[in-house]
Amino acid sequence: MTTPNLITIPSPAAAPSAARDFDFLLGPWRIRNTRLVHRLQGCNDWEVFDATGTAHALPGGIGNCDDFTPLAWKPGFVGMTLRVFNPVSKRWSIYWLDNATGGLDPATGLLQPPVVGGFQDGAGLFEGEEVFEGRPVRVRFEWSQKHSGAPRWQQAFSDDGGTTWEVNWVMEFSRPA
Repeated sequence: MTTPNLITIPSPAAAPSAARDFDFLLGPWRIRNTRLVHRLQGCNDWEVFDATGTAHALPGGIGNCDDFTPLAWKPGFVGMTLRVFNPVSKRWSIYWLDNATGGLDPATGLLQPPVVGGFQDGAGLFEGEEVFEGRPVRVRFEWSQKHSGAPRWQQAFSDDGGTTWEVNWVMEFSRPA
């Protein structure tokens, strides 16, 4: 006889934890950026620039953060990603902060909404809503090649509810020599 509503929680030793999905990113990186000059305008002009970054684990396995410093692009610009893991839903919330916008909603002072998602079969997919140039857009982050030693991230926007996507930023990571 089975007991209804019985929940079995696997021990940490028995199942890998999604809380470690971003461990591949910890440490220092050189980052090759390819970024669309104008987003959602039919633009085909890309700018390419290098940056550095270092990812650090947050205490207690709650997530991680990293810094992003371009070497020559937009002098003085710095960014930061905050990734927070929800152990109940097993999903990640990813926030982008920078010294140009703060990553804050100007009306409320609260963090902009995150992209939310996770990894399956080594690929990460995270989606959310954002306001871009005064209009709502759907945002997608995709992580690939996480176990290759040279992970790749890309961002895409959709202004038609996710029917079509425009990739507008690609980052290719490599360890510093």
